[in-house]
Amino acid sequence: MNLAHPAEEVAPKLLGAILTHETPEGTVSITITETEAYSGKADPASHAYRGRTPRNAVMFGPAGHLYVYRSHGLHWCANIVTGTDGIASAVLIRAGRVIEGEDLARKRRGAKVEGPRLARGPGNFCQALGITAEHNGTDLLTGASVVLSEGDPVPAALIRVGPRVGVSRAHDWQHRFYLADDPTVSAYRPSPRAKPPGGA
Repeated sequence: MNLAHPAEEVAPKLLGAILTHETPEGTVSITITETEAYSGKADPASHAYRGRTPRNAVMFGPAGHLYVYRSHGLHWCANIVTGTDGIASAVLIRAGRVIEGEDLARKRRGAKVEGPRLARGPGNFCQALGITAEHNGTDLLTGASVVLSEGDPVPAALIRVGPRVGVSRAHDWQHRFYLADDPTVSAYRPSPRAKPPGGA
């Protein structure tokens, strides 16, 4: 899988791809159904907008590594690094469909969580897959415990594009990609801090 392209080009191509995590508890595999693209210094919503830091260093490459961060001090979020080594670019995995290890995913998420909601939302995706800070920097293409693989091709007619969820800067950028009418896709919610186009 060639990830050495800008995030906004890779993000729709990751729809239908599969992330698999093998642990002593068992294996969970999730088909990706929703993504968001984030670039570097040209993207005000990106963690890399102000340059390289210890937190975002993985975003600067090489492509194919996992960038994991804590959101609001509560949830882990997983990004697949893309683009050219040295230039920040990554795709946030927002949602997916559990295709293997549903019992283990439900154990991690809660017994009463319905199937389509097991990996809906970036925090839930990581929880279902068992991704935490220890996986930051993992190479997804070399057969480590977390592996990215190609799934069935997704017809272009099924891919929808829209603004990113919950960001206050560059919130109107059309960098969110998702499968049409898929029950695992998260709901769109604009940030309450997002300013309308032309707003002060």
